[in-house]
Formats: sequence, C-alpha cells, structure tokens
Amino acid sequence: MIKFSFIVVAIMAQFSAQAEDIKALVGGMLIDGFKDQPIQNSVVIIRDDKITAVGTVGEIEIPSAAKIISTEGMTVLPGLWDMHVHLQINGHADYKHWHSTYPPRFEKDIMPASAHQLLMAGVTSARDLGAPLEAIINIRDAINRGDIPGPTMYVSGPFIQKEPYPGTELYRWGVTDAKDARKKVKRLADAGVDVIKLIDQDQMSEAELMAVVDEAHKNNLPVVAHAHRPKEILLGLKAGVDNFEHTGLSTAPEYPPEVIAGLRERAAQMNIGPLFWTPTVEGLFNYDYVKNNPEKLDNTSWHLDLPQDIIDDIKGSIEHPERLSYFQITSKRKPTLKRKFQQLIDAGVVLLVGTDSGIPLKFHSQSTWNELDIWVREMGVSPMDAIRGATYWPSVMMKKDHEVGTITPGKYADIIAVKGDVLRYINLLQDVDMVFKHGQRVK
Repeated sequence: MIKFSFIVVAIMAQFSAQAEDIKALVGGMLIDGFKDQPIQNSVVIIRDDKITAVGTVGEIEIPSAAKIISTEGMTVLPGLWDMHVHLQINGHADYKHWHSTYPPRFEKDIMPASAHQLLMAGVTSARDLGAPLEAIINIRDAINRGDIPGPTMYVSGPFIQKEPYPGTELYRWGVTDAKDARKKVKRLADAGVDVIKLIDQDQMSEAELMAVVDEAHKNNLPVVAHAHRPKEILLGLKAGVDNFEHTGLSTAPEYPPEVIAGLRERAAQMNIGPLFWTPTVEGLFNYDYVKNNPEKLDNTSWHLDLPQDIIDDIKGSIEHPERLSYFQITSKRKPTLKRKFQQLIDAGVVLLVGTDSGIPLKFHSQSTWNELDIWVREMGVSPMDAIRGATYWPSVMMKKDHEVGTITPGKYADIIAVKGDVLRYINLLQDVDMVFKHGQRVK
C-alpha cells in the first residue's frame, strides 16, 4: 500500500511539473525598473503568471522544462502603463458627432478595439479617466476574465464636476451640493471603480470639493483632478487631491509663484506619499508636426479591431488636421510646455506617463511611445527616468507596486521586449516586438 501511494504521488508530481508553463527570457539587456543601470545578458524566469528569478546568463539556472525565448539584441523592460486613456474614443475629431452616434457601440466595438491596440503597443496596465460607468466596468472585468485582450484596466467611470457640458451626461456627472457630491462618489465606489476623476473643481463650492475628496478617500479611492487653471490646482491641493492631470490650458508662460509654492509644500510632505502629476504633453507638443505631416495619420495600427465604417468615419474627421478647432490655440501653448514641465520637476512632484489617448488625432496604438519620446527628446528627461514614469511610479500611485511595475521575483510577468537599445533610442518603443501579460505571450 505504501509503495502504491509513493508511485501515485510521484506520477502526480511529474504531471504537475509538466503542467506548469515555464519560460526563460535569455540574453537581453534588462531594465528591471529599480536599478539605474541595465542588466546585460539577462535571464528572466517566468513560471505560469509570475516572475520567479531574475539574473544573468551563468548566474541563473534555467529549468530543464523551460521554453527558452531569446532576447539577444533586445531591451527587456516592464510592461508600460498609460495613466490617462479614454477607451470610449479613438482619435475622431468631432466629439459632438461621436457621442451622439456611437454610445450603443462603445462596449461592443470601440472599447475592446482601444484596449487591444494599447496592449499591442506594449501597454499592460492603463487608467481610463472618463467613460460611461456600466460599459467601462464591463470592459475592465471582461479583460480581467480573459474574455477580450487588453491591459489590466483601472477605471474612474464618469467625471465628477459641478455641471456636465451639454450632451456629455453619459460620462460626466454634476453635483448640486456637498451631500449630492458624496452620493455620486459613493455610487461610483459601490459600482467598483478604481479611482475618482474630478474636473473643474474651481467651479464647485469648497464644501462640494471637500466632500468629493473626503468620500473618495473614505472608500480607499485616489482622486485624480484636472490642473488646467491655477485655482484648480490650489483648490485641489487644499482638498488633498492625489494626482493632477495635464499642464494647463492657458498660454501663460509659467505657473504662478503661489502654485509652485503650494506644490513644493505638498511634495515635501512625504509622510502622506508623493504628489503625482500626469502632464500629457505629447498631444500638444506634436500637433504642429502632425498638421504639417499628416501622413503620420495613415499608420494603420489604429485600425485594429475597429469596424470599417468607424475607421472611415474617423479618417474623414481628421482629413484636414490643420482645420480642427480643438487645436487652434495649441500652437500658442506649445512654447510654454517646457517651462511648466521643468517647474513641476523642480517643485518635487512625481511625473507619470499618460497621454489622453483617444482625443482627436491621438490613437491608442501610438500615443504612449510618443509621450515617452517627447519627455526624452524635448523635455530633457533621462530615458531611464522616463521609463520609470511609465512603469514603476504608476504602479506606486495605484498601490499595485507589489504586483507589477518592475521585473522582480514574485510579481506578475508583465514584460515587453524591443529590438535595440531603448536607452539610446527611446522611439524604438513605437514597435514593440514581444508583449507578455501575466506570463502569457500576447505578441
């Protein structure tokens, strides 16, 4: 009886070992998300959905059952985050037409296509900041179940603001007083959102603003707020906003001294964690180039999974990018961006890579690498710091750094690989060769 039991156990153990999915990424230059210098001739062992070992050739023993995947001549790095996307839109230039035509197709056609495009671009985690509640929750959960391909999504559902713009009530919720503000936030929390998105807080009463942030924090939800105007920023700081978005709508040459003083004061309070800022500069900085070089818009990567009639509609709307009213002030804002970007760095905030992906001319398949490129090529950020702004720091902001954000044993195997050295040529990220999400190779 003992001998029989031993044989059964041995057979079961052998079957279990064979059932494990073990991969070894071997030979590449590894950016792990922590070290300031890459690891040459790296080895990353993936067992099922987790990373189990990280080291170098000759240092790490590769399991005999592992499928060896060569990353020779490649940069291996954590899967990217995009901290500001909108799955409900995909580059169309006419918001009024889009939101009066396509809401019935958001969940079936448009959001799944947007998510898949992000994943193929190497984005394995993303934060959606503004969408119809039920649709975006359903898409997030469908991705998590493995029903559709996409990044791990963190979603806000509708914006919270004083009063929705006409025709936007599907994805913008207004508040009438402090009690209503708490009610709206609680409704979002009960629905299962991951973050609260707040805009135009300078149009709210202070009681309403404080109620939004307090109720969110009571429900363990971070608050993300627009930062287009100085008063928005100052009120957001007073209320305890966790993460500001954008670099300002105005053509003012810099942030005023009182804003910088407020940012410095908050950034110094490390006992409550960093103050995060998602500047979303690329869409503004690159507009002049795009309008003068519209062939860039012919890149078909953004067609992935979109029905042909929607593709044709988007193409028609952006046929003349120089005529779009959405961007007419952009050329005047562009000269202010470098100064404001540097002011944020000097004030001590932690910058996160996010793109506003989906706005006119900005496609989910291209926006993230373009943002990284502008950070490095125009804003003077080191490639390593830019990559950390798209990997490690977003995971910290969303309190997921114990799961993702670096290539570390015990974390999910969200990993991308690119031919060449991205620390020298950051724009190589426009063509990601390998994408692993939770250990499964999806590209």
